[in-house]
Amino acid sequence: MNCTWPAKDNQMLHYHDTEWGVPIHEDKKHFEFLILDCFQAGLTWKTILHRRKHFKKAFSNFDVKKVAKFDENKVVDLMQNEGIIRNKLKIKGTIQNAKFFIDIQKEFGSFDKYIWQFVNNKTIVTKVKQSSEIRATSAESDAMSLALKKRGFKFTGSTICYAYMQAAGMVNDHLITCSRFKELI
Repeated sequence: MNCTWPAKDNQMLHYHDTEWGVPIHEDKKHFEFLILDCFQAGLTWKTILHRRKHFKKAFSNFDVKKVAKFDENKVVDLMQNEGIIRNKLKIKGTIQNAKFFIDIQKEFGSFDKYIWQFVNNKTIVTKVKQSSEIRATSAESDAMSLALKKRGFKFTGSTICYAYMQAAGMVNDHLITCSRFKELI
């Protein structure tokens, strides 16, 4: 039995089968997942995933340096973009997060090196038996959230950080009966 959350949605199934829980170590991919998870706040992952290609185009192919340079005119343009979630606070937060992301890259050599320290550079394997056992937060996501907020990041509460950790493969929350669970340990 595979994880149940993708249901019968083809995009969700493809994401589950190819990306979710796969450890990533590329800063561009980290930035993409941070953007998508920040916009997910208060919404479903399905809503965001189905708009992913629009987010990619709207946010310059997830190029952190370009996003960090977005100005008020770009915010106005993005607020008119029906393909993304048109939330001004999330848009401005993403631009601000891009600047802090670059600061972390400069300080640590890469965002990857910084972010993986929250799980001691090793994927946490939770061994859940049913979807109801999957947590929304953890001690690690609490610590990550606190650290990111201290650096000025927006929309990085513990729940968002935990979702990000799942997406980035920092946590393996696949059900132990899911074929992907064993592939990722």
